[in-house]
Amino acid sequence: MSARTARTSAAPDVVAGTPPRLDALLGETSRTFALTIPLLPEPTRFEVTVAYLLFRVADTLEDATLWPARHKRAELARLGGVLRAVRHDEAERLAAGWTERPPCDHAGYRALLLAFPEVLDSLERLSPAAREAIREHLGRTIERMAGFVGQDADRGPTLRDLADLRSYCYAVAGIVGEMLTELFLLGRPQLDRVATDLRSGAAAFGEALQLVNILKDAVSDRREGRSFLPPGVERDRVLALARANLAAAGRYCRVLASAGAPVGLLEFTALPVLLARATLDRVERDGPGAKLSRPEVGAIVARMHDALERNQYDGLWTES
Repeated sequence: MSARTARTSAAPDVVAGTPPRLDALLGETSRTFALTIPLLPEPTRFEVTVAYLLFRVADTLEDATLWPARHKRAELARLGGVLRAVRHDEAERLAAGWTERPPCDHAGYRALLLAFPEVLDSLERLSPAAREAIREHLGRTIERMAGFVGQDADRGPTLRDLADLRSYCYAVAGIVGEMLTELFLLGRPQLDRVATDLRSGAAAFGEALQLVNILKDAVSDRREGRSFLPPGVERDRVLALARANLAAAGRYCRVLASAGAPVGLLEFTALPVLLARATLDRVERDGPGAKLSRPEVGAIVARMHDALERNQYDGLWTES
C-alpha cells in the first residue's frame, strides 16, 4: 500500500476528502497550517482541518482584542456548551453574535466565526473516534483557556513565572499535540507499538511551536497591550525551554519514521519543527519580530521533501 493511501477503516458516512470550503477557511486563518495540513493523507487531512478550525475559533475568542475579559469567558463557556451538545440552532446564534460584536479585526478570523455552524457540521461527518478525540481535547483546551482569561486584566493572561508559561503553552498547544497524536493513531496498526512513545512526546511537540511563536511575536504582542513572557524571567531561559521542546519534537518525528508512518504524517510533523528551529535561530540572533524570508522557507521545504524522497531523513530530526 502506498504511504499516501487513505486508511479504509472509516465509517460509511465519513466524507472521503476535505471540502473545498474548509480548505478556503484554512487558507484565510493560517499560513503554516495551510502549508502543512494538505500534506496529510485522507481522512486525517479532513479530521485535522476540522480540528484546526475549531481550535482557531477558541483561540480567537480567547485572544479577542476587542472584548473585555468577562465577555471572553462567557463566549468560551457558550462555545464549550455547543460542542458538548452539538446544537445547530445555538451554533447559528453564536455565529450571529460574533458577527454583530466581533472579537477582533482580522478578516479571516471573522469569516471563520461566521462559518462556525458549517465547521461544526463537518465535525459530525467524521468517524466517531475522530469526533470524540477532537471534542474531548478541545473541551479541555477551552476550560483551561477560560482559567487564564480569568487572570486577564483585559488584554492577555497574567503569566507570573516559567511554570505559568509552561502551563499556558500546554493549554493552547500541548493539548493540540495530544489530540493530533490520537488522530494519527486511528486506523494505523503499524503505529501501535510506538503509541506510548508518541503520547509521551505529544505535548512537548505542541508546546515547542507555541514557545517559538511567543518569542517571535513578543514585540507585536506588546504593542497590542499583552505579553506572554513572564516578567523577571530571563529570555535565555525561555529560549532554552523552546530548544528542549524542539528536541523532544524531533524525537517524536523520529519515532513516527521508525514505525513506518505514512509520508504525509512525516511531512506534516517535520516541516513545523524545521521552520520553528530556523525561526528560533533567527529570533535568537536578531531579536523578536525576525522572520524567515519566503526563499528560506522554500529551501527548508525542498530540503525536507528531498530527504523524505531519499529515505535519508535522520538529520531532519536533530539540530543542524
